[in-house]
Amino acid sequence: MKKMQLTTKIFIGLALGIVLGIILQPNPDIANNYVKPIGTLFLNLIKLVIVPLVFSSLVVGTCSMDDVRKLGRIGGKTMAYYLFTTAFAVTIGLVLANVTNVGGGYTIPIDAKAPEIAAAPNVIDTLLNIIPANPLKALVDGNMLQVISFALIIGAGIIGIGEKGKNLQAFFDSFAEVMYKIIAVIMEFAPIGVFALITPVVAQNGPSVLLPLLKLIIVVYAGCALHAILTYSLTVWGFAKVTPIQFFKGIAPAMIFAYTTASSSATLPINMKRTEENLGVPKSICSFTLPLGATVNMDGTAIYQGICAFFIAQIYGLELSLSAQLTIILTATLASIGTAGVPGAGMIMLGMVLQSVGLPIEGIAIIAGVDRILDMMRTMINITGDSACSVIVAATEGELNRSVFEKTAKAAK
Repeated sequence: MKKMQLTTKIFIGLALGIVLGIILQPNPDIANNYVKPIGTLFLNLIKLVIVPLVFSSLVVGTCSMDDVRKLGRIGGKTMAYYLFTTAFAVTIGLVLANVTNVGGGYTIPIDAKAPEIAAAPNVIDTLLNIIPANPLKALVDGNMLQVISFALIIGAGIIGIGEKGKNLQAFFDSFAEVMYKIIAVIMEFAPIGVFALITPVVAQNGPSVLLPLLKLIIVVYAGCALHAILTYSLTVWGFAKVTPIQFFKGIAPAMIFAYTTASSSATLPINMKRTEENLGVPKSICSFTLPLGATVNMDGTAIYQGICAFFIAQIYGLELSLSAQLTIILTATLASIGTAGVPGAGMIMLGMVLQSVGLPIEGIAIIAGVDRILDMMRTMINITGDSACSVIVAATEGELNRSVFEKTAKAAK
């Protein structure tokens, strides 16, 4: 009897969680008190390995570049792709918002009160914060930008000393393999974790909460789907000659997991595994591009920025000029890097975007009620973009293993 694939198990867990959530809508406390802790435990297991995985895999990925020039070349390609797709994503969001008149006919609640959000860092502080004054503190705090920069510096240093650094490289290589093994075991429990995470979300956000903002949710979801179909499909096919079906089938388990957890960082381990095994990206490249993408690439969030900014402008009876919309594109693109590693990055980015064009930040309060529903979709698009970048970088470097697609095709027959 053929063993059920993890993707199928995760999907079943997702479906069962939705059904149970609908059943428990009259009493969401049951879901929050008895089901949610199981999901929290699963997320804690994932979070357990995130920092050591990112650090060790980036060191190994950097060392495997062999020379600093290759590191710079791959880094340049990665950042260029992330910035381009983010700008394109927020453009799609604004176009859809204009076409659908997303905020038309909606009346803002009189008692709307903006939730408290952390202050957005300015550009100078963000640049200074990239290099950790205390790298051990960065590791303990989980400051991903600082962890990434420290790992890149260590990796470059190992390359620089040549043969003397082989032992240290071997240590990090073994350490990374231990993390991969732990992740493989944790992922066996993914269907249960997905079930436990989605149930309280559905139970808490019933139709009575979703209906007033249903149009906003539909437009954001449509924008994310359009971005995946247009941007990712065309770029992986154009630059890597990988068909959209091959790409999305390979990354599907990570997409489902990201949708359920709404966390790019938590999805990183399974995204790395699927990108390497299903899409043929060598570990040396995905160990570099994916941890970096989980921190700085926010395509789904950029779509959300554009649509929500337009939505808030409309419900306050304000008009967004063409120049204001261009400002939103620029701000959201730069903010995708500027707010990296900051808790509640989506809310902070939206606050920055609203401020950049003079819109009232209080409008965030209206969206806050369904932000979790929006966050799930935008996170799924974020990690899909990370994987697409990895495939393209590997293909342009001539290192994409296309035999994995032939194996998949044979298995399907």
